[in-house]
Amino acid sequence: MTTHAQLLDKYAELTVKSGLNLRKGQQVLMTAPLEAVDLVRAITHHAYKVGASLVTCLYNDEQTALMRYTDGHTEAFDAAPGWLFTGMAEAFRDGNCARLAIIGENPALLSGQDIDKVSRANRARSTAYKPVVELITTFATNWCIISAATPSHAKSVFPDLPPDKAMEALWAAIFKCTRADLPDPVAAWAAHNKALHHRVKLLNDKRYAALAYKGPGTDFTLGLVDDHVWAGGASMAKNGIMCNPNIPSEEVFSMPHRERVDGVVRSTKPLSYQGTFIEGIEVTFEKGRIIKGTASKGAEVFKKMIETDDGAARLGEVALVPHSSPISASGIVFNETLFDENAASHIAVGQAYSQNMANTANMSAEEKLAKGMNTSLVHVDWMIGSGELNVDGVFKDGKREPLMRSGEWVD
Repeated sequence: MTTHAQLLDKYAELTVKSGLNLRKGQQVLMTAPLEAVDLVRAITHHAYKVGASLVTCLYNDEQTALMRYTDGHTEAFDAAPGWLFTGMAEAFRDGNCARLAIIGENPALLSGQDIDKVSRANRARSTAYKPVVELITTFATNWCIISAATPSHAKSVFPDLPPDKAMEALWAAIFKCTRADLPDPVAAWAAHNKALHHRVKLLNDKRYAALAYKGPGTDFTLGLVDDHVWAGGASMAKNGIMCNPNIPSEEVFSMPHRERVDGVVRSTKPLSYQGTFIEGIEVTFEKGRIIKGTASKGAEVFKKMIETDDGAARLGEVALVPHSSPISASGIVFNETLFDENAASHIAVGQAYSQNMANTANMSAEEKLAKGMNTSLVHVDWMIGSGELNVDGVFKDGKREPLMRSGEWVD
């Protein structure tokens, strides 16, 4: 039987070789929860084995993060470590430093805190972090996001299990959904990327003008930017390195036109946003903008999120995921967007990715906006897919064809 230590090692190797595809001489900058130190050490081991020149990890701690809200003065919630983010941006700008984010924090850490304080802190951080986000979303360097099991996260996913069993169950789910439990995870991801790239080519060849959605509580049309590009799986960074930005990833995604979305949408899974759960999202779009929005849980947080700036109430991403994806098939709600977004088709309010529109390299921000690319301080994915969702591809002349039925691809 394969031990936990052996699976963790395979997961770390997968992260370095497939997630980052780290090259000799590159540095690595990681962020991770304190509880993920064993995974951090395994990743560091494999990073140096393939030739990393330096591996640096910045740890975060739930308890000290919470102290800001319980003990901080009023002005504390408008502050952000701009100096740190400036340094991170400098590290990523020339592509010589790879970015790895390990997540796994308590998804409900801030649920009981003052909403105004949380909103102010999120805005301050998003503003200061923007230079880093711009480099990541434009693939200035190779990057990857993965997850680690932590006690608080495991408890949220498996509340009825004892703490040690909950951790075992969450790690087992992570290893399975990332293919780290297979005999050769790196080879498995190469095959998976091939399948995703095949789907991407099919969609790019279609040149749909829009997508039309129909499902319980959902009836809307989402226009795509004229020069949209579908992407999925491994992507090429500007430093010439092919990386997998998300492990796991089951999605193919593209860019909605910021002014061409109309209709009603209902979420199908809970969203964990900055330490708060948001459930039962229902919104109405008109000419691309959310004109009405509510949620059965976390409604005030959702409202403040989409009020962050003008782009926060518009879409920056559309992603299609078959209902039969491994994450969906697991039957687990991970309470973490990295996994849950790969269990269902989803949309994201906020910042769009430049890779999803052709010929953006020399475009000004104004030119991108004129072509329909959304911009915002936030980028938040929420799930709208299910086994009851139908999606049609709509051509420029208005003709339609089935694209997904009951959540599955129509081939």
